[in-house]
Order: sequence, then structure tokens, then C-alpha cells
Amino acid sequence: MSVSLYSGKVACKLLFLQLMTFVLISVVFSLKSLEWGSSALAGGIAAWLPNAIFMLFALRHQTQTPAPGRVAWSFAVGEGLKVVITIILLIVALGVFKAAFVPLSLAYLAVLLVQIVAPAVINRYRN
Repeated sequence: MSVSLYSGKVACKLLFLQLMTFVLISVVFSLKSLEWGSSALAGGIAAWLPNAIFMLFALRHQTQTPAPGRVAWSFAVGEGLKVVITIILLIVALGVFKAAFVPLSLAYLAVLLVQIVAPAVINRYRN
């Protein structure tokens, strides 16, 4: 999520849409079984939480006027942190909690799809 391209308001809307996406998917999977619902919740959190942390990181650096070149480093560090947190959350969900793979991956992919599609929709209705 390239938060530096969006205002904080748009980034918060995007995070809220992602949150609602994986919560609704978790509720739907909970109708099948509690294990599938919790697995979908874990998959959604594995995609959403790193995005939220990256948003906070990017918005914190956006308020200051950084030196040239520092923006690129800030973005690279934020993206690296995001990837590491995502990998850790997926390892914990699959390895420690033995989450079901299908709901976990579907919720993860749904949150990523919202991350790609939602900015275009938000910007279309904002203008």
C-alpha cells in the first residue's frame, strides 16, 4: 500500500475497507465451522496488520520534510518491515495454530485484492 501517494484520510478508508472485508469473510467461513472462521480471521490479520503498521510508519515520516533520498529509504524500510511481519504472522497462523489453508489464503487474497481495487474506487468517487 503506497500510503505516501494518498492522504491519511484515504489511507484510513482503505484500511477500514480491508478490515471489513476480512471480518465479513471470517463471519461467512464461521458458518461452516469455527476453525475455518478463525483461519480466515488469521489470514485477514496477516494481510491487514502489516498494512496498518506501514501506514502509521509512512504517515509519521510524511509529516516531516525529509532530506532528499530519505523518502526512498523510509519507504524501503517500511516495506521490508511489512514483508517480515506478514511472513511471521503467516508462519504463526499455519505452524503454531494449525489454521486451515483454504480460508486463510482466501481471506489473505481478498484483503490484497481490496488493497489493489479500493484506491481506484475511492479516488473515482472523491473527484
